[in-house]
Amino acid sequence: MRTTTALPLLALMLFLLQTSCTSTYYRGPVSDHFDGSRFHNPGKPDTKTRWDLLRWYWTRERGPWPEFSPLPTTDTPPARVEGETLRLSYVGHVSVLLQTRGLNILLDPVWADRASPFTWAGPRRAHPPGIRFADLPPIDLVLISHNHYDHLDLAFIEQLWQRDRPRILTPLGNDTILKKAIADIEVETRDWGEQVTVAPEVRVHFEPMHHWSARSLWDRNRALWAAFVLDTPDGPVYFVGDSGYGGGDNFRAAARKHGPFRLAILPIGSYDPRWFMQDAHMNPAEAVQAWTELGRPPTLPTHYGMFQLADTGYEQPLRDLETALRAAGAAPDSFRPLRAGSFWEVGVMERTAED
Repeated sequence: MRTTTALPLLALMLFLLQTSCTSTYYRGPVSDHFDGSRFHNPGKPDTKTRWDLLRWYWTRERGPWPEFSPLPTTDTPPARVEGETLRLSYVGHVSVLLQTRGLNILLDPVWADRASPFTWAGPRRAHPPGIRFADLPPIDLVLISHNHYDHLDLAFIEQLWQRDRPRILTPLGNDTILKKAIADIEVETRDWGEQVTVAPEVRVHFEPMHHWSARSLWDRNRALWAAFVLDTPDGPVYFVGDSGYGGGDNFRAAARKHGPFRLAILPIGSYDPRWFMQDAHMNPAEAVQAWTELGRPPTLPTHYGMFQLADTGYEQPLRDLETALRAAGAAPDSFRPLRAGSFWEVGVMERTAED
């Protein structure tokens, strides 16, 4: 393991890349989370500034992180999974392949070597993707939660688009980024509270998550971020790409509207230092609280062990998760961490007389 010293040069380079023009990704009516120019988390003002970013880069103390290493195995998913079976393949970080009812669905797919606007600088992956591109089955649907580089990999989306022409769903404004980068791509956007039917009896709901967006220092919050609920006859799947806890309102609302859940996918990593990361990233204790508010469904933890995006060490999230589960009186296997390149066939939900 190695401890990397802070590199404020990256922040400086990003400052030097600023231009006099402001990117506009979306135009639409004002709402409780859109002021006509930028999106925001309702009732929770964004207090972080560019100077806070520089302060963090100049003072950060990174936890230990390994050099790049190969995976012992990668997954080779089946071409299709039919019926009520739900097969989950963990690509790594937040990237997941879901297979159910004959649909192949990618969540926040990132195959890039770096979560960065640069190919030569920025957070580099610790392991290769858990599925080789050549082993990836034909993809029907891609869900992109927001536009940060560890969630939106334009080069991969272009490669996938040229091969499969999948349906792509993402929150408001992100289509502008994709269409500017990829010729002839088709992208559908929705606002929080809206839904899209993607197959008979299968719908995708766009729901709030407590986060922010940017591809540079001059387009902050110009595009929306969202959680997704994949609603099937076999039970809903709740996917959060990135989120601060934000008081838990979004989790309680999701449980009331869509629960009980067959599966939740929740981020648990990149949470130090708390003064800077708390608004954007839950720590494991907050993730366990969110899980409790969701009704304690079977849960895949994500957003750890691949890109060092904060000061949190490589092994710290799973240690802190174990501690948080124990403090909550929950079984150690209530969350099921997967190594990138492994898979999980999620059990069928228990039915009640009302179902």
